[in-house]
Amino acid sequence: MSVSGKRYLVTGGAGYVGGAVAAHLLEAGHRVTVLDDLSTGFAEGVPEGAEFVRGRVQDAARVLDPSYDAVLHFAAFSQVGESVADPEKYWRNNVGGSMDLLAAMRGAGVRRLVFSSTAATYGEPSSVPITEDAPTAPTSPYGASKLAVDHMIAGECAAHGLAAVSLRYFNVAGAHGRFGERHDPESHLIPLVLQVALGRREAISVYGDDYPTPDGTCVRDYIHVSDLAEAHLLAVEKAVPGEHLVCNLGNGAGFSVREVIDTVRKVTGHPVPEVVAPRRGGDPAVLVASADRARERLGWKPARTDLAAIVADAWDFARQREDHRRG
Repeated sequence: MSVSGKRYLVTGGAGYVGGAVAAHLLEAGHRVTVLDDLSTGFAEGVPEGAEFVRGRVQDAARVLDPSYDAVLHFAAFSQVGESVADPEKYWRNNVGGSMDLLAAMRGAGVRRLVFSSTAATYGEPSSVPITEDAPTAPTSPYGASKLAVDHMIAGECAAHGLAAVSLRYFNVAGAHGRFGERHDPESHLIPLVLQVALGRREAISVYGDDYPTPDGTCVRDYIHVSDLAEAHLLAVEKAVPGEHLVCNLGNGAGFSVREVIDTVRKVTGHPVPEVVAPRRGGDPAVLVASADRARERLGWKPARTDLAAIVADAWDFARQREDHRRG
């Protein structure tokens, strides 16, 4: 089935991943409406050509009508530490908002959904690479809220025939042109190391160098945001009525914290001082995804798996932002 020229609602489409996906949808010839309250997103993150509606995901009922073919749902709070300190915020927005969205979709007769889930639903895995059959044991209210939405979607599919795909990401990185990471506060490794290269941060903290890994630092699976976006376009096409498909998205190969830092040094040509700090509680030594199901069911395979290329795209975006900041 072709999805050419269809109409999509992208909730949270002013954020990093949502904006990149919205841009890919527009580039593929679709019509896109972005619904975002800009609480964590940015107005300039809405791609040119998209209709923008400022509002919360709970406002989807005033946007959706039968002319929409599907919803791609990214609107969620996603800071693990904040979720521990303020869990009710995460239940209210991530879970309550998603429930309101499903009701709005049902009322408008929109029967296709792609949901931005997370590897945080698995918690600390007992084995790697992580498959979709691994036990789900989230260690934070953030991960628990995403898992709750996955369960909610499964019920909606079984009871009301929704066609839905949940995509569980690991570490998203890189940039798609002007669509890159600009979280505030920033918690992701690559943009933090790039801030050191730009002189905006004195050093990068390495939380533990005594893990059972080749260089003693944690290993993580990084996926380019453009590969991630392409998976969403495939997922919205492949969704099957009455089925809730869950797919992991990742490279299938991990990079250590030290490998990331060394790659930033090579790509940028700048020194990156590092400081070894104590381990953070709950940080597994290795988190790497098996994306076999995404390959089999969606026909998806990441094309941008070289760490240096991922970092180079992120570096271009970071420098553009720094130039703009300095005027």
